[in-house]
Amino acid sequence: MAVFTQGTPCWVDAQLPDLEAGKRFYGELFGWSFDPERDEARLDGKRVAGLLPKRDGRMPTTWTVYLATTDAGALAARIKAAGGQMVMEPYPVGPFGVRALAADPGGAVFGLRQSGDDDGFEAVNRPGAFCWMEVYTREPESVDTFYATVFGWLGRQADPAAEGRDGSFDYRVWSPPGSRTGDDSAFGGRALMTDAFPAELPGHVLPYFAVHDCDAACATAVRLGGRVATDPFDTPHGRIAVLHDNQGARFAVLAEPAD
Repeated sequence: MAVFTQGTPCWVDAQLPDLEAGKRFYGELFGWSFDPERDEARLDGKRVAGLLPKRDGRMPTTWTVYLATTDAGALAARIKAAGGQMVMEPYPVGPFGVRALAADPGGAVFGLRQSGDDDGFEAVNRPGAFCWMEVYTREPESVDTFYATVFGWLGRQADPAAEGRDGSFDYRVWSPPGSRTGDDSAFGGRALMTDAFPAELPGHVLPYFAVHDCDAACATAVRLGGRVATDPFDTPHGRIAVLHDNQGARFAVLAEPAD
């Protein structure tokens, strides 16, 4: 059984209207294979993500990032007390433990995963695997307080100059409790949704997947029926783009800088 630091990403999955089309898309884009017995994607035989058929057409087609917990019930109570809400109360999933869905005060939805016997990431931070998460919000103060209160996340405001941005750049980098804040311990960040974002786009959690070549990944995604939401751009941490898959699920890709 994999052991994950409390409150840090331990899994991602997407519920798709056409599961087989999703397998073809991500299989070619990331080199994933698929376990015929489980709704899981594998990279060189290691678990990296879940792809599931969408059972409720009213639900959005989206990726969900799950945060690790040893007690989903107690965590659900803390979420509600801190101003969040439970979208789906904790429920057992057999050998995969207990799961739940929650939303922060800005409306961004994330999952909870109380570990089971055989689940969670077996590979991260390599091309084709999860590498980062971002919470996008229009309510940064309440959202920052929420995650610090519920999960004990340690936050550090990014330096706009160091990121190559102007002084209005508002980005908070998160590290797990008990760590020293910095790039070595960081697992995600909080980004401010400015007027540049469509008004109808709600607060959301964006998963990142590592790739060898950001531009090539964008070209492949488009060829496979996806689209580019944010064109590739360079940062001190690598070249990034935001994509939608061939069924509308939103995610980002990151190619780290060459050594």
